[in-house]
Amino acid sequence: VLRDTWTNISLAITDEDVLLSEPEPEPKTRAEFLKYSREITLDPNTANQYLFLSEGNTKVTLMKQRQSYPDHPDRFITRFQVLSKESLTGRCYWEVKWNGRGGGVDVAVAYKNISRVGHSNECGFGFNDKSQAVRCNVDKHAFFNNTQTSVSVRRTTTVGVYLDHRAGVLSFYYVSKTMTLLHRVQTTFTQPLHAGFCLWNIDDTAEFIKLNQSSCSV
Repeated sequence: VLRDTWTNISLAITDEDVLLSEPEPEPKTRAEFLKYSREITLDPNTANQYLFLSEGNTKVTLMKQRQSYPDHPDRFITRFQVLSKESLTGRCYWEVKWNGRGGGVDVAVAYKNISRVGHSNECGFGFNDKSQAVRCNVDKHAFFNNTQTSVSVRRTTTVGVYLDHRAGVLSFYYVSKTMTLLHRVQTTFTQPLHAGFCLWNIDDTAEFIKLNQSSCSV
């Protein structure tokens, strides 16, 4: 009897573990996405010398003047890029408000060990196997992951990013009363990710929007 009891318990635990290991469905509505919202800040030690951080390191602006940052091995040297201080794993969602012209603003994710120097594709968001990005422009959007994919969507200044690290899912959305998918990637992530921005023109800005459950109305 005791042996049968332990067998039943063992089977019950095994069945539960199987259920827990099944991938959860992806969010559909903005309210569902907000359940996974993360508070993200930018890491000053990664910011290019011409990027100015403000609003508690949640906003970045490309300046004409060089900023007085100390030397740091994590700092981007030749591209106007910055990474988040927080590493991202599990299921995460964040939103970005951008304002740019000309080349636009790149909303990206990258591994921390992406190259920091050189003009080659090794350090540019979306041009290597260590990063992926959506370029937000005045009249068009494009997704970069070693290759360029055009994204047809009316102009938006707010982009939502959803990450399911374990499932290898990365999705970019146009945020309004409904969520419009810009681009979705299914891959395998081998390291924690960091959110990032790349700015292309003077006075371009990008910032993480502070989110909570009351943010459902846009």
